Amino acid sequence: MANSVVIVGGGTSGWMTASYLKAAFGDRVAVTLVESKNVPSIGVGEATFSTIRHFFNYLGVEEHEWMPECQATYKLAVRFEDWREPGHTFYHPFERNRVVDGFPLTDWWVQKQPTARFDTDSFLIASMCDAKSSPRYLDNSLFDSTFERGEEHRTTLSEQHTQFPYAYHFDAAMLAKFLTRFGVKRGVRHVLDDVVDVVLDDRGAIDHVRTREQGDLHGDLFVDCTGFRSLLVNKALDEPFISFQNHLPNDSAVALRVPLDMAEQGLRPATTATAKDAGWIWSIPLFERLGTGYVYASEYATPDEAERTLREFVGPAAENATANHIRMRIGRSARSWVKNCVAIGLSNGFVEPLESTGIFIIQNGIEQLVKNFPVGDEATDENLRDTYNRQAAHVMDGLREFMVLHWYASGRSDNQYWKDTKTREIPDGLAERLDQWKVKLPDQNTIYPHYHGFESYSYRAIILGLGGLPVQPLPVLGKLDGTAADREFQLVSEQAAALVDKLPSQYEYFAHLHGLPPERREAGSRR
Repeated sequence: MANSVVIVGGGTSGWMTASYLKAAFGDRVAVTLVESKNVPSIGVGEATFSTIRHFFNYLGVEEHEWMPECQATYKLAVRFEDWREPGHTFYHPFERNRVVDGFPLTDWWVQKQPTARFDTDSFLIASMCDAKSSPRYLDNSLFDSTFERGEEHRTTLSEQHTQFPYAYHFDAAMLAKFLTRFGVKRGVRHVLDDVVDVVLDDRGAIDHVRTREQGDLHGDLFVDCTGFRSLLVNKALDEPFISFQNHLPNDSAVALRVPLDMAEQGLRPATTATAKDAGWIWSIPLFERLGTGYVYASEYATPDEAERTLREFVGPAAENATANHIRMRIGRSARSWVKNCVAIGLSNGFVEPLESTGIFIIQNGIEQLVKNFPVGDEATDENLRDTYNRQAAHVMDGLREFMVLHWYASGRSDNQYWKDTKTREIPDGLAERLDQWKVKLPDQNTIYPHYHGFESYSYRAIILGLGGLPVQPLPVLGKLDGTAADREFQLVSEQAAALVDKLPSQYEYFAHLHGLPPERREAGSRR
C-alpha cells in the first residue's frame, strides 16, 4: 500500500486533497504538500454543487466553523439572465421535480403552463431566490424538515440519495487557508518551495520531485494539483490532453473582487450567469463582497474588450478593482491517473464553469482516489487505476455534454457568437438524445448514462428555461385527468409564498451567524 503521498500544488484542489486524505487515513499515510510562495492560485471566488456538503461531512467540520472564515453564503440555484433573450430570467434549482400520476411536474407544466415561468410554477426554490431568502431560519433549522434527518459520519457522493437544497459560495483563497490550518493540525507536512524538476525512475514513474531550497521530496504516490500547467501528469509523464474546445468555445476569463455593501445589495442565494456578446458573466455574492467575472471566447473578444464589458456591467464599484485575466484549458487528460501520479482539479481537466463544476470535479477525484487507493501489488493497482480513469473520464465527458446543451439549447442568436453555438460540433450521443427530448423531456433513461453529478430534472430545467429547443406536450397527458396536477401547481404557489413570508433574508441569517448587532442585521432584510 502507498504509505506516503506527495501533493504538488496548493490552492483549493491541493488542500482539499490533503485534508481529505488525512481525514481518511490519519497517521497511517504520510501526506506532504509542497506549494510555491510565488505562484498564486486561480481561485477567485467559488460556487459549488450541493454535494459539497459530503466533503465537509467527511472532515467532520460544521458550517459555523468554516463559513464565517470564508465569507461563505448559501447557493440554492443558478440564475440565468438573458440566455433566451434580453430581460428573460429563469432558475436551475437544487430541487427535484415533484411527480404527479407518474409524470414530473415540469412535464405537466408544458401541457398546462399555469404561468409563463416554469421555475416558480414547479419549484419552491425559484421563489425563495427571487426573495433573497435564507434556506435556514435563525434557529438554524432548515426550511424543509425532510433534510434534517442527519447523516452518518463520512458520507461520500455515492450516498447522495436525496437532492439537498443548497450548496455554498465562498472565497477560494480563504477556504484554502482554512484547510491549510485543518490539514497541518492533523499532520500534513507543509513545504513552501518551488518544484524545479520532476525525476522519473527507470520504469517511467515519478521517483521524486526536486525543490529549489529543500531538496528532494520522495513519495509512493504523487498528486498533481498544479492547475492548468499540469506539471506532473501532462508534462513530466507526457499524458495526452483531449481538448473540448471544438465543443465549448469559451477559453478565457477576467475576474474582479468587488467590495460592495451587501447589507444594501442583499444576498441572493444563487449564482447569477448573465449572457453577454461573447460569453457570460458570473456574479457570486459573498458576505462582504461580490465575486464576478466574464467567461468568454477569445475568438470573439479580446482581453481588453472583455474587461471593459465586465467593468461596465458591474458599474462604479468596479473602478478600483484589479482585474485577474485567466486563460482556461478546456478538456481533460486521456488518463487522470498515470503510473504513480494522479491529477486532481485543473491539472486533470476543466469544462465550462457555468454550472460550478470545478469543485465537484476535485471532490469526485479525491473520493475516487481514496476508494481506489493503491495496495502495492502491481496487477491489483493497475486494475484500480483503470477503474479510476474510467470513472473520471465519464464524469468529464458527461459534464461536457451537459454544458454543450446550454449553448445549443439557448434561444439567443443575436450575434455571430450565439449563432455559432447552434452549428458547433456536438459530442457523440448528444444529437440522438436531443431528438428524443424534442418529443419527451429528459428522464434518467435518456440523459448521459454515466454518473456526472447531474440528474434528469437539471436537463429539464435547462431545456425549458433556455427556450431554444422545440418542446411539445407529452401526448398522453392530454388523455389524463389533470386535476391533481392543477392542485400541485397551486400547492407549490402556496408553499412558496408561506416560506418567503416566514424565512429570514439570507443577509439577515449570515449577519446573525457572524454575530453582528441587530440593527446591522435588519439592513440586510431589505429585498
